[in-house]
Amino acid sequence: MEIRRAINQDMEDINRLLLQVCLVHHRGRPDLFKYGAKKYTDEQLRALIADDSRPIFVAVGEDDHVAGYAFCVFQQHTGDNILTDIRTLYIDDLCVDENRRGQHIGSQLYRYVLDFARKNGCYNVTLNVWSCNEAAMKFYEACGLKPQKVGMEVIL
Repeated sequence: MEIRRAINQDMEDINRLLLQVCLVHHRGRPDLFKYGAKKYTDEQLRALIADDSRPIFVAVGEDDHVAGYAFCVFQQHTGDNILTDIRTLYIDDLCVDENRRGQHIGSQLYRYVLDFARKNGCYNVTLNVWSCNEAAMKFYEACGLKPQKVGMEVIL
């Protein structure tokens, strides 16, 4: 398994995985997530692939197909009134193909992201996970992540 920056030729596989992620969220919260949608248009995805401030990493198997991805975003609150000026690498989305789960691809991607963040002077790596996605929550806890903040809601 090779992990590298995404390229435009990976878009078809990335789009397939984006649909899988949306379906997981739709099943958990159909009131919030549309069925059959994906987070980015092709034009947006091409722009993200080219954006060094928002690196996308892909795990590619011997068959040259993307088995998983991690969408990341550098964040920093320079000059903020209350937040310190640390550099964070935020994982906006991490997905492993549903047919490839259990092969430690997610763990390899996560460790790659951690190493990348360290090499780029980041203080921490953060992410959000929907509480309805219990499998993802267990995965992230097994990776050593701990809650930083909690989002709460009341449906009216």
